Amino acid sequence: MNRTVVHAVFIAAVLGIGLLIGINNIPGEWYQSLTKPAFNPPNWIFAPVWSILYVMIGLAGARIFLDHRHTAAMRLWFAQMILNFLWSPLFFGMQDISSALIVIIALVIAVAGFVVASWQRDRLSALLFLPYLAWVAFATLLNGSIFLMN
Repeated sequence: MNRTVVHAVFIAAVLGIGLLIGINNIPGEWYQSLTKPAFNPPNWIFAPVWSILYVMIGLAGARIFLDHRHTAAMRLWFAQMILNFLWSPLFFGMQDISSALIVIIALVIAVAGFVVASWQRDRLSALLFLPYLAWVAFATLLNGSIFLMN
């Protein structure tokens, strides 16, 4: 399969599924009523940040798929995608802050694991995940704070 097509498919799938999950799990009245920490960013920031991150995640996934598909890095890439796509329905859809916290902690571990597993094989893929790791670590702190405050 053409490398460009694989990259486009990965990016479109990650971005498309992320958008679909986001549209179906919009923060509503329940989220607005929660006590949040002072460092909680404004709601408008999440969509553009996640859109950029999803493109980077898709690109990294395509690179690993094309050149290292039978490795721990590829398994970790899929694992982190499942955890990523599970978090919003848990937190916003089911309003289950504690289960979402467990999932996002596992997500941080999977994302960090991907960075470590891909570092020697595909440094660019690992580097593409560093902003994602930072954002998910911040989101974990935010989720944990909301859990403790509510």
